[in-house]
Order: sequence, then C-alpha cells, then structure tokens
Amino acid sequence: MQVDDALLTKLEKLSFLKVSDDKRDEIISQLSEIVSFVDNLSELNTDGVDSKFAMNDEATMLREDSPYCNNKINDDILKNAPLSGDHFFIVPKIIE
Repeated sequence: MQVDDALLTKLEKLSFLKVSDDKRDEIISQLSEIVSFVDNLSELNTDGVDSKFAMNDEATMLREDSPYCNNKINDDILKNAPLSGDHFFIVPKIIE
C-alpha cells in the first residue's frame, strides 16, 4: 500500500483530525514505515504453525465482571466533550 497525500487527506477526513502542512511529510513517512513493517509480517512462513498456538497452555485468568459506575468520573470526562447529552457523547453521523 502506498501512503501518499491523498491517503493522508482521506485519513484526516475519517478521523476528524487536521494535520498541519509542515507535518504532512513527516506523518506520511511514519505511516509508510508502519505499513512496510506490517507487510514484512505477511512474508513470514506460518505453514505448520497451529492456528491455536500460544506461549503456554494455561488459561487466561479472568476477573469477576462486576458493573461499576462513578458518575463524577463520567461527568469530568463529558465536560471536556464538544457535545454531550444524557451522559453520552454526541458525535456527527458518519456514513461513507
């Protein structure tokens, strides 16, 4: 995948972020490095590796799933949001 200015513009639109003109080349370079690293992973030969391979056979320890809500924390977070209502973030509808 080629990371270029058009792709960065599309990523800006999808993420609602604005990249300044002086940082565009640096970000394109960094994204290209990330994509090339991931491409290197696809070259690994995984034939003969069990799809359920893990480092050990022990099960993952699980914690008790108990609901907890601290309204003060929720209110502190939501007061920084551009739009909120009824204890939820309000975001624009996105359909592409």
